[in-house]
Amino acid sequence: MAYSASNLKKIAGGATGIFYYDSTDAIGTIDDADYFLGATNELKVGDIIIAVGSTGGTRTVDILVVSSATGATTVTTINGT
Repeated sequence: MAYSASNLKKIAGGATGIFYYDSTDAIGTIDDADYFLGATNELKVGDIIIAVGSTGGTRTVDILVVSSATGATTVTTINGT
């Protein structure tokens, strides 16, 4: 599966946004470089994403931090745990 804009919700934050993202993708896919490329207008460096994914049907959760967000060219996250 791929990034779905309707699954990314800003849940809190001011200078640092906190987002919730729910997907059937595995966390190992969700944290790939450019997975959130479609959200370049929403995400900025330092934003936090609570990512809920699925591995083999088992729900998983991880915290991601946006480490790069350079317009339409790249959005990179790092695993926050």
